[in-house]
Amino acid sequence: MALSTAPARYPDKIIVMHGKDINLVDLQPSHAKSLFRLCSGTNNSYLWAYMPVGPYDHAGAELDFNSDIQRKASSSDPIFYAIVSSREPDNVLGHAALMRIDTTNRVIEVGHILYSPPLQQTRAATEVQYLLAKYVFEELGYRRYEWKCDSLNEPSRKAALRLGFGFEGIFRQHMIVKGRNRDTAWFAMLDKEWPVVKTSLETWLDEGNFDESGKQKRSLKELREGFANHGGK
Repeated sequence: MALSTAPARYPDKIIVMHGKDINLVDLQPSHAKSLFRLCSGTNNSYLWAYMPVGPYDHAGAELDFNSDIQRKASSSDPIFYAIVSSREPDNVLGHAALMRIDTTNRVIEVGHILYSPPLQQTRAATEVQYLLAKYVFEELGYRRYEWKCDSLNEPSRKAALRLGFGFEGIFRQHMIVKGRNRDTAWFAMLDKEWPVVKTSLETWLDEGNFDESGKQKRSLKELREGFANHGGK
């Protein structure tokens, strides 16, 4: 079957993706102060274990951090988006990027995901990934959406599977990061899989899926498997 050769659209650098709990906006140098406050210091060194930069727990760390955000804000691939509270726009909770942008083959990757402690394991954290995937598939027209991480990064691997990315294998001795070997775990989501993933994410994010204490009633995996068995409905 012949595929359309029309290219995907390049991601917008200046954009606002509106969510209920968070919005995604273009990363700006002015976001550095809020991010540094939440992501620096020895207590937060773990955030940078698998990142190409950091940690920021040393003398002069804020200057280094500001320079890193400046570089990220001016980058055109990756394109970085700040994760900001929808209720408090000055409260920057993290960042994520769309990267390795191949418009011809309609392939794109999500990466450089930084979730500050207040964002981790919250409904808003899942909403970030929903907004990015929806943008990639529905507005930009990509057919393959990738997630890659260090093979030792178990939380990232679990997150990819939870969100609906399929595991595709390990690229051995793929990179050298901070002076050590990195084997890379590859995951991907396809455009034909997005309808089921989208429905499961929207159902999971709905307030009706949480009890009064904020505990989920049905997991993403349970919802996705149920919708998959019923043709995405």
